[in-house]
Amino acid sequence: MSITSQKATALNLLNFKSIPTRTFWITSIAFFTCFFAWFGIVPFMPDVVKDLGLTPNQKWNSVILAVTGTVFARLLIGKLCDKYGPRLCYTFLLTIGALPVILIGFVQTPLQFLVCRLFIGFIGASFVITQFHTSIMFAPNIVGTANATSAGWGNLGGGANRLGMPLIAAAVVSFGVADEIAWRYSMIIAGIICFGMGLVYYFFTQDTPEGNFSELKEKGELNIKKKDEIPFLKTLTDYRVWILFIVYAASFGMELTVYGTMDDYLQNTFHLNRTTAGNLVLSFALMNIFARTLGGFFGDRFGKLKGLRGRVLFLALILGLEGIMLSIFSTTTSIVLGIVFLVAFSLTVQMAEGATFSVVPFINKKAIGSISGIVGAGGNVGAFLAALLLKSKSAMAETAAIKTSASLGEEAVKMAQATAASSAVSSGYFIIGVFVVATAFLSLAIKFSTADEKEGKIQKAGQPKPVYVESK
Repeated sequence: MSITSQKATALNLLNFKSIPTRTFWITSIAFFTCFFAWFGIVPFMPDVVKDLGLTPNQKWNSVILAVTGTVFARLLIGKLCDKYGPRLCYTFLLTIGALPVILIGFVQTPLQFLVCRLFIGFIGASFVITQFHTSIMFAPNIVGTANATSAGWGNLGGGANRLGMPLIAAAVVSFGVADEIAWRYSMIIAGIICFGMGLVYYFFTQDTPEGNFSELKEKGELNIKKKDEIPFLKTLTDYRVWILFIVYAASFGMELTVYGTMDDYLQNTFHLNRTTAGNLVLSFALMNIFARTLGGFFGDRFGKLKGLRGRVLFLALILGLEGIMLSIFSTTTSIVLGIVFLVAFSLTVQMAEGATFSVVPFINKKAIGSISGIVGAGGNVGAFLAALLLKSKSAMAETAAIKTSASLGEEAVKMAQATAASSAVSSGYFIIGVFVVATAFLSLAIKFSTADEKEGKIQKAGQPKPVYVESK
């Protein structure tokens, strides 16, 4: 027999009786929790530097390691989703990934801190599971919007921690804990929340609208024939997957890097205080409430007008705008213009991320997990390389400035170091912007066959469509 898809053809956020809607909310909250914990240490970095005695190199290395672990986790988790389903994968990721989040609260040396940041990065693979789960819960006409919204709302965790973690720390201090070690307790609490979310995922979600992978296999309704299996190596040889890998490096990868370095840049370039700079960066992250959704929404709309090619055209357009906005921002010395172009960059980079995953589900529907994992890993590779670029330019400039002004007093050294860092990061942002524009042109090389175009046509509301092969 065959079973028909019960995929949702609309994103009705208040229809909690709908399995796809419940899954959307739980997977978005789980992703939010992972991002919250993944970048939970960022607001406390000045305290960590002081507590553990981190050098500038060690501080930059911790930023790099935080995104490095995610690369390998995302590559692996996509294949596991295809095989075991998103429910079990998310459960294990959250419960096991909670351990390094908790352990970082107990570190005593810089090395221990760096190791924990590496392994905490593994929970960044949650993005792949979220995209996989929404891709198999929503129909083609709405999948881009659903993917973008769940990812965008999950990404909010990376901004909400700037408010949430200090609040947790303040609550901890109110119980008599010393202010300088409150960051440790805050991270332990974040880890416990992750663990609890893993249990929620196990008990309150299911793999597909029709049931869990294990149940469907037992019923013979998930009996995928050998000829329908897509070898992982075949996925790796699809050039479109690697173009999207680079595209996501140029969008999410650049957002991660800019987000992680913007506080210092705003302070050094525009002489803002830490609180004001932090609030601006928080606003940048909070745009995920709607910006990434817009990318998926317009991807779906262009898909309706121009087919799968239309999705690619919109992706190229928004990528090009992203690169231009970042390049202009990097040359701006006026705080007013700087904020204008930072907002424009924030909007376009997040829309580009949403547009990317309005294309991903149509590359090969039999290997959505593997492809999502590879493309998702591209974001972290991009962040890793961009962080290396900024580190090499900034560390070298700061070291030279410190040596040159060493005899002029502490205040002069700080001012020289800040100026050198600002100039170095500014040139780095400009280079990154040029790379993004080049990637926009590269994305136009993504092509689809006539068969792909037919398969990607909009599914009418209520129209049943076979989703699994017939069982024997």
